[in-house]
Amino acid sequence: MSDKKQGMPAQEQDRQPGREYEMDPEPDYAPRYPGSGRLKDKVAIVTGGDSGIGRAVSVLFAREGAKIAILYKEEERDARDTEALIKAEGGEALLLRGDVGQKSFCEEAVAKTVERFGRLDVLVNNAAEQYESQDFSEIPEEQIETTFRTNILGYMFMAQAALRHLKEGGAIINTTSITAYRGSPHLVDYASTKGAIVAFTRSLSGQLAKKGIRVNGVAPGPIWTPLIPASFAADKVAEFGTDVPLGRPGQPNEVAPCFLFLACEDSSYVSGQVLHPNGGVPINT
Repeated sequence: MSDKKQGMPAQEQDRQPGREYEMDPEPDYAPRYPGSGRLKDKVAIVTGGDSGIGRAVSVLFAREGAKIAILYKEEERDARDTEALIKAEGGEALLLRGDVGQKSFCEEAVAKTVERFGRLDVLVNNAAEQYESQDFSEIPEEQIETTFRTNILGYMFMAQAALRHLKEGGAIINTTSITAYRGSPHLVDYASTKGAIVAFTRSLSGQLAKKGIRVNGVAPGPIWTPLIPASFAADKVAEFGTDVPLGRPGQPNEVAPCFLFLACEDSSYVSGQVLHPNGGVPINT
């Protein structure tokens, strides 16, 4: 364990999935290195691309030459800020507002992306929500259904729609979580969806291998995103991420390179796998 634990200022937000512009400090999304054209002329969809890990992935993909469709639920300011960041990288962005838990929206979003950019090469399933609860028996039915609808059904709906357009060399990347492997006593329904995402990734990768479409996942540990102050009380936010070996929460731009690797030809021999940017926690995969 690091002897230099670095927490965040105590803070909280009153709605999911949170607002990046309200965070202190704001998460670090900026790519660390010049682009090298690894996604030149590619088109990617990033769900939950307006903030947090999704923003960092979108900006990095743009730096590497991709055109980006960002799906977001309602965070208009965050979405517009991310659009501006993509344009600053010389990229093109398409903002699509809606709920990935609704299959009709997923189909519409993919159709609009292909209509705008002419193709689809990469799908990043990243949108998620979570609600802390200390007593599983008290979790409302509506919360369980909503969490599963966003976190796993939305991934499946997006993949179904995307597969009408993905060709050989295409990639699907699913955001799971360290909670899928370690469990989480206070996020039982959320962790369960993340475990389902791992199984979905491994299962779909086997089916699509013969088509030359790779399916992989990324399982972040404690990352400083709007979901954190929107999920936990201020005192817990202040301690967030200090229990991992590196002693601090990670930043979105420390996770985004995993998505880039899995989206580009660098990972041409990788499918059905999950990467673990989690601050040094050993995971038995």
